[in-house]
Amino acid sequence: MRIYLHLSPNTEIVPFNYQQSLVGAFHKWLGENQYHDDISLYSLSWLKGGQMRRDKKGYEFRNGADFFVSAPHQDLLQDLIKGVFGKGPEIRWGMKVQQATMAVTPEFGNTQRFFTESPVFIKRNRVDEEGQQFFFPSDAEANGYMTETLQKKLAVAGLSTDVSVVFDPAYNNPKIKMIQFNGIDLKATFCPVIVEGDAAAVGFAWDVGVGNSTGIGFGALR
Repeated sequence: MRIYLHLSPNTEIVPFNYQQSLVGAFHKWLGENQYHDDISLYSLSWLKGGQMRRDKKGYEFRNGADFFVSAPHQDLLQDLIKGVFGKGPEIRWGMKVQQATMAVTPEFGNTQRFFTESPVFIKRNRVDEEGQQFFFPSDAEANGYMTETLQKKLAVAGLSTDVSVVFDPAYNNPKIKMIQFNGIDLKATFCPVIVEGDAAAVGFAWDVGVGNSTGIGFGALR
């Protein structure tokens, strides 16, 4: 399922690295909860509807903004709505939730090509040195790691792990985006993905996103 949130226009500059504040508002609304775990069975999109300022210091959302939160479990989304209107709809930069709309997970069948509403982040710990390595469509391991992550989430949810995830090989213009989150520089990719397998698993991917760190705004699908 999915909740689409419409926000009021900003009154202050929205910084390029706004993602952490958006995640902070999400957890403020949920409060103490069982959802903030090692593996995120939900996904958050980025803000949509903005333009870069002429001075290139951030974004403006003159007509407001839209973003969504998706999850396979209705309880999380219901708790989120209660938090939005019970704890206050404010996020930052003068923006607050004005409207919330819920949508059920579509029936996609056994194969679906998804566009990404936030870039797909793939990471693994380095074997022979400290730190983590990021992976992109040009890396042979990328599709396998995306599939592995989704299968792990399916197993936690008690669903069939009969699924594969691949970057669309016919897409000629993947865009790598540098993002700073909590002071750490990350790289992720805007590129459509193709999810194939059990029909419930394909719908589950729409709910939880693909790749790593979907709970902090990566890999959201439409």
